[in-house]
Amino acid sequence: MKNKLNKLLIAGALTFSAQAVIAEEVVNVYNWSDYIDEQVNEDFTAATGIKVVYDVFDSNEFLQSKLLAGGSGYDVVVPSSSFLARQIQAGVFQKLDKSKLSNISNMWGKIEEQVEQFGPLNDYSVNYMWGTTGIGYNVEMINERMDNAPTTSLAMVFDPDVVSKFADCGVHLLDAPEEIIPAALAYLGEDPRSTDKDVIAKAEDVLTAVRPYIQKFHSSQYIDALGNGDICLVVGWSGDVFQALYAAEEAENGVEIVYAIPDEGALMWFDQLAIPKDAPNTANAHKYINWIMDPEQIATATNYVWYANGNFASQPLLEPDLLSDPAVYPTEEVMQNTYISPSYSDPKIQRVVTRTWTKVKTGQ
Repeated sequence: MKNKLNKLLIAGALTFSAQAVIAEEVVNVYNWSDYIDEQVNEDFTAATGIKVVYDVFDSNEFLQSKLLAGGSGYDVVVPSSSFLARQIQAGVFQKLDKSKLSNISNMWGKIEEQVEQFGPLNDYSVNYMWGTTGIGYNVEMINERMDNAPTTSLAMVFDPDVVSKFADCGVHLLDAPEEIIPAALAYLGEDPRSTDKDVIAKAEDVLTAVRPYIQKFHSSQYIDALGNGDICLVVGWSGDVFQALYAAEEAENGVEIVYAIPDEGALMWFDQLAIPKDAPNTANAHKYINWIMDPEQIATATNYVWYANGNFASQPLLEPDLLSDPAVYPTEEVMQNTYISPSYSDPKIQRVVTRTWTKVKTGQ
């Protein structure tokens, strides 16, 4: 009886151990909200047996606070390039083992060259999506309030005489100082990448002057609000505005949305797939990133979210209207009029930016 009991205990222990191994076959992913077709994750699990535990965030600042605290538990995260550059310096990420990334040859050299401007990001990450920060607006609501509105100019939001005309229909700005402050400087004709505190003060003056007409600052809720016709004007990310546009078309609610890349220049951003140094499932993280780099998978994601991606091999698989739309994949001429995020890595400048943004948001 004792031997039989021991065998049962051993068998139970082996069963528990096997279940534990199975339970460890996960990859914990932390990505932006509304940023993937769920089919991509479902197909990954079907192909590999690895469960995708998928959480979302809506600001680089929130992601950064999790990463710098350590022990986030995430295997793959998707920071924007300027934040990733600082986090690499802080020792947050591990270099990618590219021998485990058989799909690395699919990546787009042009985008990798842009990303290199931030530092050795290509050693630590691969591009997921990229795009521009520009102007999204409701055509009817804008035309009702202003004839010949300067819809391709940052004057739409930074000229008090213009933006005041739209205050009643809802004006939203990204809650992203590293994007809005440079945009204000571009509007003034200043270097949008300036880290001079006196130049940044000029952006504060612009933002303070239009603050009474800004209804809200946030990083994702404007998609639904714009698509539903609840607001009329936003400075937002290109793909988000396109999501609002197609949601309105699908709902057949009569809302016409347009995205415009500003004449004064637009910030070009890059969201990168990276692995934290303390990731609990590094091998699975590489498998997941390699899956995303498959042309069919990233094309599925891009066709869903309407953001450009850094995978050149995926382009024949993209919806033709998407690939040919210069607001999604800008022309060479427009690309030459873009700029990348400034580096606010100096703690003194970071404090200036933080104080400026707090004053603008609170209106005090």
